[in-house]
This record gives sequence, structure tokens and C-alpha cells, in this order.
Amino acid sequence: MADTTSMTPAEAASKVLCSAHGDFLREAVHCVLRDLMESEVAEFAGASLHERSADRIAQRNGYRARTFDTRVGTLELEIPRLRRGSYFPSFLEPRRRSEQALVAVVAEAYVNGVSTRKVERLVEQLGIESMSRSTVSRLCRVLDEQVEIFRTRPLEGRYPYLWLDARVEKVREAGGVRRKALVVAYGVHESGRREILGTDVGEAESEAFWREFLRSLVARGLSGVLLCISDAHVGLKKAIAQVLGCPWQRCTVHFTRDMQGHVARSQQQMVAAAIRQVFQAEDLDQAHLVLADVVGRLRSAVPKVAGLLEDAEEELLAFMAFPAEHRSKLRSTNPLERINREIGRRSDVVGIYPNDASVIRLSGALLLEQTDEWLVSRRYLSAESLSKLYPDESATSVTVHTQRREALLATA
Repeated sequence: MADTTSMTPAEAASKVLCSAHGDFLREAVHCVLRDLMESEVAEFAGASLHERSADRIAQRNGYRARTFDTRVGTLELEIPRLRRGSYFPSFLEPRRRSEQALVAVVAEAYVNGVSTRKVERLVEQLGIESMSRSTVSRLCRVLDEQVEIFRTRPLEGRYPYLWLDARVEKVREAGGVRRKALVVAYGVHESGRREILGTDVGEAESEAFWREFLRSLVARGLSGVLLCISDAHVGLKKAIAQVLGCPWQRCTVHFTRDMQGHVARSQQQMVAAAIRQVFQAEDLDQAHLVLADVVGRLRSAVPKVAGLLEDAEEELLAFMAFPAEHRSKLRSTNPLERINREIGRRSDVVGIYPNDASVIRLSGALLLEQTDEWLVSRRYLSAESLSKLYPDESATSVTVHTQRREALLATA
């Protein structure tokens, strides 16, 4: 395959379109993946290709070849190399559905007349204009069916821990472009496995939307939630209390960042270090003592932060009531934010989604594959540590339930 890493989009398009053997869909996937690799390695290195930047932490060192088997054929990728450290593309796990979904969304944007510069540039480079409306519709329909089955599947057993988060996506509608909320629910099953429990798109991240979303999870079988972790969105907090009625853990990472925004730059590091001491306590009693001490020390220098920390004591320390083995994973929404970044990388390629269904298609395909990977990987939390959440049950009953769950997953 010709080396297109140094070509302009127009040159790449010409190379693809003029080739007697040009497989447009394969070239589309190849070029999109190349763009993703360049974006990822630029973030890793601290600067784009040929960019002069004081933030650069690594230099490029050519490329290495790697084949990648996809449903549209075997692709020959040129993976960027670095002089210091190493880079490995995030998508080089078998992500066939999400790769197809990305191409489908870009193609749908084109056939539906979404005329943004980003989509137009991709269409020129990828040769998507050769795909008929019926071809795009058929590809989208297959993906939508798979994602819908995943989004509406029954939830069996108990999910003691639930994380909720949202991100904003741009969607084209009649009259202009709207900013809509893509929400994601992520949980840990009592067997110790992680799962994406649900996702949806709403007009705004409002209390009503969150309440409807949580009720849909409960209707599908969500039960046994002992702790819900999220940021401090007022509407979400109220929806959790109304629908789930469980303790709420405020994301400590978001809280610390918020507190740094209330002080001068010279004080930010001091404030963050003081607050982190609270979350490093060995148990709940010690955490309360440390928090009181930190509030006392901060009151004279940054009284506003001291007051906010004191007011948020209960919601910041909710995670301390759970087993010590779980606490580091319960005090923030970081696990979901990593997933959101993966969605964001695909959204950056699309730019503006042609409709709500395309948002669900692309994000849902990625979330489905992530859940598939989790179900065959190591447990996120051990069965022994989870048994501490159910002291009234015998170890035998918990083990039997876990085995039944594993058998169901194996046959799914």
C-alpha cells in the first residue's frame, strides 16, 4: 500500500480515487485510523508533527509497520514511533463494531448533507461519496440493531457500585446545531465484573432527563446499588435520591479541581495537597479528624475553600464506609472519564453528528466492545472483598450466584 502519511488530504484522495484497485471503505477506515494515531501520538508527545512547542516531551522517530485485520479487510498501518518512550494505538484491540460505526457515522453525515468542513475534508480523503444512500442505511441499520440490543438488555443480579457521567456532543437539527448530553452509566456487578449499563442522548443534562434515564435502568433490572458516584450536578444528585435512594459519593477529583479554582495560582498546589490528605485516611473516623484539621489550617489562608470543604464532608467521605480494597476506585468518576475520552476521540473525527441516532450508534458500539472486553478480563473487584458487602449471606450462596452469573455470560 502506498505511504500516505506525508500526503495532504487532496493528494491522499487522488491516490485512492485513481487507483484501479481502490477499495473505498478500506481506505476510509485506514485514513480515519491514521488520523486517530496522529492525534494520539501528538497528545502523548506534547506536540503535533513538525510543531515547535515548549510542551513537547518526546520526539518522533519514524514509523513501524503493523497489519490490522478488520471486517473490511487487512489494513497496513504505519504506527508512529518515539525516540523516548513508546506509543501503541488505543484501537489496536479488536474494536470491529466501533470502527464500523465511525465509518458509518461519517458516511451518514455525508449522504444526509451535513456540510461541515471537517466532514467534507474526510469525504474528499475517504472516497465516501461513492457509497449509496442504501448502502449507508444498511450499514447503519445493522449497527443500530446490535447497539439497541445492548442498551436494552435485562440487568440481572445486584450492582453495588454505579458511576454516572455525561459529555456534550454537537448534533445537527433543523435550524442549526444543538449541544446535547450523552449520558453513560457504568457499574460493577456483584460478581466483580465491570459493565456499561446504559447510555442515552438528551436535550440537556437536566434533572428530568437524569430521572428518566435512571428509571429506565431500574425498569431493566438495576438493583442493589449501595453507592452512586458522580460529579456535583444538582439535577443528577436529586435524581439519584429520588430513583435509587442510595448514598451518593461526590467525585473527589472534580471537587479538588473546583477548589483550586477558588484560590490564586500560587495557592493551588497547597490546597490540592491538603485536601488529598483527607482521602488518604485509613478509615472513616480518621478521615473526619483529618478533614477537621485541614479545615482549621485552611480557614485563615483560604476561608472559602475551608467552608466548602466542611459543607461537603458527608458527600466526600461516603466511600470510606466501604471495604478498604474498594475505596481507591470509588472516590472519583475517573473510570468513566477514560471511556468518555475514547468517545471524544471518535467525536473529534466526526465533528457534528447528523442526528441523535448517530451519537448512540458510535458511542454505543464503543461501549458494547468495552463491556465485552471487561467480561473476559480479570475481575475489577475480588469475590472475597465483595462478600464484605453482604455479611448476612453465606459465602456459599454468594459463590453460587456468581457462578450462575458467569454461566449466563458464557452462553450470551
